[in-house]
Amino acid sequence: MRTALILTLFFLCFLTPLHLFSQQGFTEADRRLLLEIKVKVESNEKRIEDLRADMNERFRLIDKRFEAEDKRFEAVDKRFEDIDKRFEDIDKRFEDIDKRFESFDKRFDELFSFIQILAGIFVTLIAVVIGFAYWDRRTIIKKAKSETIEEIERDGRLRDLIHALREKARSDQELADLLRKYHLM
Repeated sequence: MRTALILTLFFLCFLTPLHLFSQQGFTEADRRLLLEIKVKVESNEKRIEDLRADMNERFRLIDKRFEAEDKRFEAVDKRFEDIDKRFEDIDKRFEDIDKRFESFDKRFDELFSFIQILAGIFVTLIAVVIGFAYWDRRTIIKKAKSETIEEIERDGRLRDLIHALREKARSDQELADLLRKYHLM
């Protein structure tokens, strides 16, 4: 505003004819003109002051609005923090659920290991029973076979034939080898 006043006065000084300054004093018209300029300058200054006051009021209102918006943002931030806390609680719950699942998995693994042990024991028992049955059958068959052969030798003519062959084998080396081959001597 002051620059506008200075510019106005500067232009007035250069636009005013030089012959007016050659006079000793101001004329009545000059004085009226100066008074009008003064009144206009004062009214302009008052208008500028009013505009400044109005602008300051508007800035103050804008600041209040920004403060209100800041409070709203703070409230929104608080809500987000609450939501973050809720998510953290949910994450903790999921971690607890994961721990439970891990414990269930561990229990299932232990149960599965126990079932494998039981299956191993069962298979071992079955193998032992089958082995025992096989061994028993072989033993019984051998014993029955030897008993049958002994009974046949005791009761039958085959025994006499084997004794005769054994006596002949004493003098005949080829027959002795043959009887040894078949375990009859």
